Amino acid sequence: HVTMSASKLMSRIVAPSDIDFQSSDVKNAELHDHTYGITSDPLTQFSCFLSALIHDVDHTGVPNTQLVKENSRISSYYKGRSVAEQNSVDVAWDLLFDDCYSDLRQTIYTTNEELQRFRKLVVNSVMATDIMDKDLKALRNDRWDKAFSEGASDDHLSTVNRKATIVIEHLIQASDVAHTMQHWHIYRKWNAKLFAEMYKAYVEGRAEKNPADFWYKGEIGFFDFYIIPLAKKLKDCGVFGVSSDEYLNYAVRNRKEWEVRGQEVVGELVENVSKLYSARPEMAPEAALESN
Repeated sequence: HVTMSASKLMSRIVAPSDIDFQSSDVKNAELHDHTYGITSDPLTQFSCFLSALIHDVDHTGVPNTQLVKENSRISSYYKGRSVAEQNSVDVAWDLLFDDCYSDLRQTIYTTNEELQRFRKLVVNSVMATDIMDKDLKALRNDRWDKAFSEGASDDHLSTVNRKATIVIEHLIQASDVAHTMQHWHIYRKWNAKLFAEMYKAYVEGRAEKNPADFWYKGEIGFFDFYIIPLAKKLKDCGVFGVSSDEYLNYAVRNRKEWEVRGQEVVGELVENVSKLYSARPEMAPEAALESN
């Protein structure tokens, strides 16, 4: 779902409507400039798709804070910073360099310079999905202020590159939580899967709190302080066309729907997951829900 959402957003990166394209050369040049080079850079586009595909590789179903608390092997290895995200990159990267993918690698890059740029794009994109790390968040906010503040020059190469990085980060972040900015039934489907994952962690002793105790208010806070501001930033990036309005409208609509129906939904989630999990302890909640 994340990969499909990333593909959808990437396909909707558009040129400004006020440009009158007189020739293909002008069109390509204007499109390149307006999208900060993304539309004319296949390596960047592929890196986004791959990052969306691998961003949760080998995920254990618990957040980084729990991995650190458990003093897990990967937590120690990555020194407690973006543990799951760094592990996902390394696992996927090792797999990519298996002999069976030699043809794929030769298609992705042909020089060491391209390889290094490819890795940098992938690492930065996957790290963008760690929204809980305060230092990374501060760096992203600072980058946004430098790129989109009044007086920022679009002519300077570093500014253009910075804006391209911001667009990619927001594309990946929005794709990671795209269910919150889509139709209500899509939101409900993936919300239930996340609840099941966190409930499983709770009954296995890998989470201190039952998600049922905070799910209703937690979702409202998630919409207010992350989802809706993120949707607004998609619009401020200026390259996603009508998709930014679509995402924001769905986010606002789902937030309102959740405020009205959320407590009822939580009751259903608790009833379904607890009943199925206790009845079939060998089956994870996600699988039980799908088989119901």
